[in-house]
Order: sequence, then structure tokens, then C-alpha cells
Amino acid sequence: MRQGLTIGEFAQLTHLSVRTLRRYHEAGLLEPASVDPASGYRYYTGAQIPQAQVIHRLRELDMPLADVKQILATGDPEARAELTAAHLRRLEERLDRTRAAVTSLRQLLRPDVERLEVELRSVPARTVTAVSGTVAEEDVLTWYDGAMAELDAAVRGHEPAGPPGGLYDNELFTAGRGRVLVYRPVPDAPETGRVARHVLPAVELAVTVHRGPHDDIDVTYGRLGEWVVEHALAVDGPVHETYLCGPRDDPDPDSWRTEIGWPVFRLSPGARSGG
Repeated sequence: MRQGLTIGEFAQLTHLSVRTLRRYHEAGLLEPASVDPASGYRYYTGAQIPQAQVIHRLRELDMPLADVKQILATGDPEARAELTAAHLRRLEERLDRTRAAVTSLRQLLRPDVERLEVELRSVPARTVTAVSGTVAEEDVLTWYDGAMAELDAAVRGHEPAGPPGGLYDNELFTAGRGRVLVYRPVPDAPETGRVARHVLPAVELAVTVHRGPHDDIDVTYGRLGEWVVEHALAVDGPVHETYLCGPRDDPDPDSWRTEIGWPVFRLSPGARSGG
């Protein structure tokens, strides 16, 4: 008497290879309905096809076997949905990183790189309203969004003295974790929560402008660093970013402008150069 679908028939119906089905069996992910004790042949039922198709779709989304097994073992539909949504968020983050890497690589491989305009600028001491903290490099964007939202609320109704900005300690890039400070140039805003007044010391900067989204801002960082090595003396201190135009100002990424300031020992006042 026929015991069910052979592993070959089940593979054909589900588009899962025999090798994959054996691996899923060994992992306890999709066990056959029965195994012949004499021959060791695996047999499946038609009722197992939907489960196999779910597994197939989840694996197409690069979900680890352990996570697939957890979803299948969860009877609560809401819990299943949340586990799946969490994986999709991770995929979206990975896709964003891939897009950024592709954009950066295309910029690096361009044979006709535009001339880099660099200005040596003396920035006086300023009192600003700021949020600061020690942040892991992979968490900077999330931290930044939260900090800027707090700043926006704190300075509402106060006249800014210029565009917002941020200071990023070297350790953030060299060690993967460092101090970050983002600010609005509003000296008289109320202090609340993490928002506090902060004095930015006077500094000499080599400044260039990054145009467009931040997907390839590392390329501009690298070119500015190369310019500093060739033309100035770099000194210890955080990198300065000034957000002349960003997502809060214009939804079009092509219009975004970010000044990058590299702390230097100024060799000649008022100098401007290209590279």
C-alpha cells in the first residue's frame, strides 16, 4: 500500500530539491510524514505542501533556518507576523547598505572626478543647543533622528543663527563607537531632557561640500582627508558636519548639501584650493 508522496514527488510539487528536503528533515524544520524503517525512504503528504511553500518563500528572503523554525513553531498569527516583519526590516536595512555601497563604488570608479573645492575657515566659539551621547557607528542614523527631533521641539519658536550641524569624534570611525553631538545654533533655547546648551570651541577647519544624499559621503570624506594630508596639518578633534540643506528642508536628495569640516592647523589665512 502506498505510504504517501515520495521525496522526489514532493520535491517536484514544492520546487524544493531532494537535497534541500533532506537538510530540512535533519534540521527538524520539515519532517516527513513517515519514514520506511526498512528502506529509509521518506514519504510526505499533500497536507505538507503549504508548509513547504511557506518555508520556500521565507528562505527566498534569506531567513536563517533557526528563524524559519521559530515562525513555524509559533501558533500566534500576530507573533508570526512580527517575526516576519522584523526580518523584512533587516532586509531593508541590508538593501539600504547595498545601495549605499553601490553608489559609493560608482563614485570611486568614475574617471572624471569633479575638482574638490576646499576652504580653510576659522570658526569662532559659539553657544548652541545640543544633544550629545556615545553611540555605536551602526546606530548613528537612528540616534541622529531621535536627537534632532528633540532639538526641533526644544528650539521651536526661537530664531536660529544658522543651519544645524554635528560633531563626530574620531573614535566613532576608528573604534566603531564614539561621542556624537548634534546641535541647532540657538543659544537661548530652554534645556530639557537630553537637550542642553553647549559651547563649541573656536576651531580651524578645512571645509568642503558634499552634494546629494549621504550614500557616498565617505568618498567626499576620503578626498577631503587626502587634500588635508597634501596641503595642511591635521590636528586632533571631531569632524564637523553642517547641514546646509537636508531631508527636513527638501525631500529631493539631489538638493541636499552637507559641509564637512576637518580640524587643521591653519597654514595661511583665507586660503582656498582645489584638488
